[in-house]
Order: sequence, then structure tokens, then C-alpha cells
Amino acid sequence: MKLKKKAKIIIVVLLIILLLVLSILSYMQFKNKNKVNEVKILNKIDKYGYTLKDNKTTKYKNLFNELEKILNEKEVNEEEYVKKITEMFIYDFYSLNDKTAKTDIGGVEFVYKEILDNFLKNAQNTYYKYVESNIYNNRKQLLPVVSEINIESIDQKEFTYDKNTDDLAYYVKVNWTYTDEKFSNYQNEATLVFIHDDNKLSLVELQ
Repeated sequence: MKLKKKAKIIIVVLLIILLLVLSILSYMQFKNKNKVNEVKILNKIDKYGYTLKDNKTTKYKNLFNELEKILNEKEVNEEEYVKKITEMFIYDFYSLNDKTAKTDIGGVEFVYKEILDNFLKNAQNTYYKYVESNIYNNRKQLLPVVSEINIESIDQKEFTYDKNTDDLAYYVKVNWTYTDEKFSNYQNEATLVFIHDDNKLSLVELQ
């Protein structure tokens, strides 16, 4: 009788331990599933207000490093500067796969501050409208990624904004492709207008 009683106690203890282990495993799985990734700043170009976050792709990080080299020269080559930020804007804005939600708009740090609110609203209501949330890293939606970017032409001419005029604004005509042919009917060309904004160039119009 004593042996049977001890055996029952052992079984009960083992069951309690098993339930505790299963509870802990379930909690850890739930916690990891619902963990929101924190974004960290990897690099900054303080003079121009540009930042590189750790959630950016390798390609974008390489573009950022190239931009940093251009801007660290004693005399900045503006044409090279505008080429690089055009590439960065097109890649970051039109690549949706790395975005966490429709409010996570790419390329915003290149946009002129006075039009930023309107730019964000338009993006959320158009190109970013159907981007599903991925804050828990469990999205299965197939989204476009920009592949090759080609600068067709760069012109300098007058542009008027906020009752001001930049006589030497940059008009950059560009086209690009996507990594997946499923997105071949998506927008693949544009003209970007950049104005002189203090010490940097800012995107003021996307045509």
C-alpha cells in the first residue's frame, strides 16, 4: 500500500512538473511571437540629418555608406549627391518588403519638411495602402523590392515653392526594375525635383 501511495505521489509530482514546463514553453512562445523589434541607429550624417537604421537592407546600407563618402568630401559634388539620394529614395520608397506597416513610409528623410505631412498622407492612401502589418515579424504578404535603378538625366532649372524660387533646382529623371516580375506593372519611372534646403538637397516634388 505504501509503495502504491508513493507511486501516486511521484506521478502527481511529475504531472505538475510537466504542466509547469509546458506553461513556461507556451508563455515563451507567445512572448517571442508578440515581441516588437526595436529599431536602432547604426550611423548618422549629422550635418545633413541623415540616419541609418538597423532594419534597413544590406543594399540600402551600402547606398548610405556611399552617400556618406560623397558628403564627407571637402567640396561636395552636388550632382553625385543628388544621384545618390535619388537612388536611395527610389529604393527605400518603392521597396515595400522591409516595411513594418502602411505607415512605415520609405525615403522620408529626403523629403522637404514643409510638404512631409502631405507626402505621408498620399503615400498611405496610395502606394502603401495595402501593406499588411509586420510588427511581429509574421507577415506572409508578397511585396515589391526595387532591383536596378537607372538615372536617365539630370537638369537644373527654376522651381518655385512656398513663394520662394530655386533657380538651380535639380530635375532627376529615373527608371527602375523590381526583383520579381510579378510587380512589373508597378510604377517604374519618375521625375524627382530637389531644391537647395540650407546645406542639403530636399525632395519637393515627385512627378
